[in-house]
Amino acid sequence: MGGNMKHGRLERHPSHCGQHALLVATLLAGLACAPPKPSSPVAQEALATQVEVGQPGGRLVVALTAEPKTFNPVIVGDLTSRAVVHRMTADLIRIDRESQETVPALAESWTVSGDGRRYTLKLRPELRFSDGHPAGADDVIFSFRVYLDETVASPQRDLLLFDGKPLNVRKIGPTTVEFELPEPYAAAERLFDGFAILPQHRLEEAYEAGHLAAAWGPRTSPVDIVGLGPFRLKEYRLGEHLVLERNPHYWDHDDAGQQLPYLDEIVFLFTPEETQTLRFLAGDLDIVNRLSPENFAALDDAAKRRGYRLYDLGAGLDYHFLFFNLNDLVTKRLPQTARKQRWFHQLAFRQAVLAAIDLESIVRLVFQGRATPLASHMTPGSQRWVNRDLEPPRRSLDKARLLLQESGFRWDADGQLRDDQDQRVGFSLLTIASRPQTTRTATMIQNDLQQLGIDVQVTTLELGAVLERLFETHDYDACLLALGGSDADPNPAMNVLLSSGSHHLWRLGQAPTTPWQAEIDRLMQQQLSTLDPGERKRLVDRVQHLVAENLPMLSLVSPNVLVGAKQRLGNFRPAILPHHTLWNVEELFWKPTDS
Repeated sequence: MGGNMKHGRLERHPSHCGQHALLVATLLAGLACAPPKPSSPVAQEALATQVEVGQPGGRLVVALTAEPKTFNPVIVGDLTSRAVVHRMTADLIRIDRESQETVPALAESWTVSGDGRRYTLKLRPELRFSDGHPAGADDVIFSFRVYLDETVASPQRDLLLFDGKPLNVRKIGPTTVEFELPEPYAAAERLFDGFAILPQHRLEEAYEAGHLAAAWGPRTSPVDIVGLGPFRLKEYRLGEHLVLERNPHYWDHDDAGQQLPYLDEIVFLFTPEETQTLRFLAGDLDIVNRLSPENFAALDDAAKRRGYRLYDLGAGLDYHFLFFNLNDLVTKRLPQTARKQRWFHQLAFRQAVLAAIDLESIVRLVFQGRATPLASHMTPGSQRWVNRDLEPPRRSLDKARLLLQESGFRWDADGQLRDDQDQRVGFSLLTIASRPQTTRTATMIQNDLQQLGIDVQVTTLELGAVLERLFETHDYDACLLALGGSDADPNPAMNVLLSSGSHHLWRLGQAPTTPWQAEIDRLMQQQLSTLDPGERKRLVDRVQHLVAENLPMLSLVSPNVLVGAKQRLGNFRPAILPHHTLWNVEELFWKPTDS
């Protein structure tokens, strides 16, 4: 994960390496996987299906919270840089953010071998980069050579490794490439979304000289930065704005045969997050992405009068959760936490804590009704994979008290909970100070558990200090965090759910100690190579059931995705998957003022 926190959630970009890095950018950043298609050609289909044929011209003004650090798709990691880079580049296969399914992009079709290991991709004919230079199989081979090169240190490299072994790429013809995986991978075609195809004619010299990672920095001339996306860099003024212009060589067309994109320009204004809502309200911005519930409410009254629409898309892929410290603390010299682990290891204790937490009140008071209570770690935003047989728990202090009584706990005359050794029950709850949603949630949990006689002390620290406690010292009792994802597929959760996973926060880097954890490990590994979608769904459903039943993490809520745009913006189709508002930017157009 990179170094970005956004909207009260921890996010990670596509890299499996580096513990602290893994906790901070979008979870697998759109590079997770879903079931491959059967071993047959995938028919070419226009990316602009079921959308309105638009009118060319005009500019779109959107906000960036910070200036881009790079225009290099090989090393890009921060969210602001990616928002720009992804508008200038294109992938072989694309995840449609609305349907959450894969669709053709630079590859017009592909076939999959029966064993799920070989993917043969047929590129569209006559592809050209934004400088007019032809693009073909040689550029694909060069691109993956770069991504796989350990010396380049691309954060995406690990996604191309399978049990440490890289996939192989070879050229079949001028417009045909074959990818061979070391082992079957249930959703390999989703990997192709997120690996921008690079211009060999522009970057090979820098690569051979060993300084490709330094190429295409913020001060690079716009004419030297080329890609296969709908837009190309026109102007970058430090501290002010960045302008992308229409790529005249873009390969996609609408249903009427008109070349996309419709817009002439995209203008990114560098605007702090706290002022974006005001600038949108004033008409300076055409789109506002990922609103807070408070700002959504503030904009709601003026929406019709000011000529914009707001969209509540429902639960996203982010989830807030609480977990207890179940690490082996023998060498950590933390006797107080080690003593409390006698409670934390008891399933009945974890069940009682969850039963006492009022999820509905958290949704209502922290998120102003714009969040969704969760039954497990997978949110309803994952349309295909969420286990709909599971229901979020409802608060029941009676159930919580019964669970504790049956486990040997009791209450003293002051109503304080005590364990079977007459120790007063309480723990500290760690969370990130700069994230108001998690800090307010922590306070509500503190109040809920106080009614159960459990004394909770909320501890708020800055991000770096929280990560140090989680990964280095293990000096905490319980922690409240949020993780975010970029794809709805189950595979991004591997690092969280596997006992060996880098995100297995409650017990890091240790073998499974319970039969249910061993079963989760087995099921998650099994679904990884299960090619039958129905069987894979059954395995993933079972994992969600095990998490809900055994509560290694107490899943709480998923914030709704909230966005806004001017009413005149045609083909605006905001989506649960990021980028929520610009994912189909090539289709966006301005309707006439009298429409």
